[in-house]
Amino acid sequence: SVDYVVVFDEETPYDLIKKVQPDILVKGGDYEGKVVVGSDIAKEVKLVEFVDGKSTTKTIGKIQGIC
Repeated sequence: SVDYVVVFDEETPYDLIKKVQPDILVKGGDYEGKVVVGSDIAKEVKLVEFVDGKSTTKTIGKIQGIC
């Protein structure tokens, strides 16, 4: 289950990840082969495949009431 979904204004979420201490850190599939900020803190990093028609930006916009 998902415990937190957080929007942040910092350049990276490192300090936030450090505070939350997640068991699993989830990133999009576009992070394959890239350094994931906070991977040294989380117990596990999961990369998930993209789903056509789904957009994190649009989801955040709906939550914030701007889309």
